[in-house]
Amino acid sequence: MPMPDFFAFAPTLTVRDPLADFLGAAEEGVLTYSYTDAVRLTGHSCPTVAGAWLMACRGLAALYPEGLPERGGILVELPGRRDEGVTGVTASVFTLVTGATEDSGFRGLAGRFNRRNLLGFGRGVPGDVRLTRLATGAAVDVALDLGLVPADPEIGALMGACLMGEADEAMGADFRARWQGRVRVLLERAADPALVRVAPVA
Repeated sequence: MPMPDFFAFAPTLTVRDPLADFLGAAEEGVLTYSYTDAVRLTGHSCPTVAGAWLMACRGLAALYPEGLPERGGILVELPGRRDEGVTGVTASVFTLVTGATEDSGFRGLAGRFNRRNLLGFGRGVPGDVRLTRLATGAAVDVALDLGLVPADPEIGALMGACLMGEADEAMGADFRARWQGRVRVLLERAADPALVRVAPVA
């Protein structure tokens, strides 16, 4: 089943992964990700997934102004606990594009290409995520303001009816359209500096 056409409004993200290069998985290790990859990973499209995707794109662009972000060379820190709210979903999107994991990722080869201990939760960082380049120590704080794209006031009642099995086919279609409508607006505003704020860490 095809995904919504508006997913194409989201920016793509190209990175270079030295491990992919070393093992011949991608020419020169260059990998390009899209919002649809984040949707496939999480299994759904929602404001959290879309917001995490936009934060990853904007944050990594600011962290690597001179070239491609280095997958596997980035520390990702989030203020929330791993089981708190939507923190885990946000973290999964960042793991997709940076390779960073807590303790379950690739352990490396001869001291190179390690992906473990690059994802931290419960860190005292402002905003929603801090990204740090391991090679240089340069870092940026990234924050998403979902309040700029408020939810449809009918969403709550429609979702409740669908979850309780009380919605007919038309109500279900209406719910899905309204739900993805907010995601669409988020993706359309991908370049809005007020929606995703990026600040260099002194």
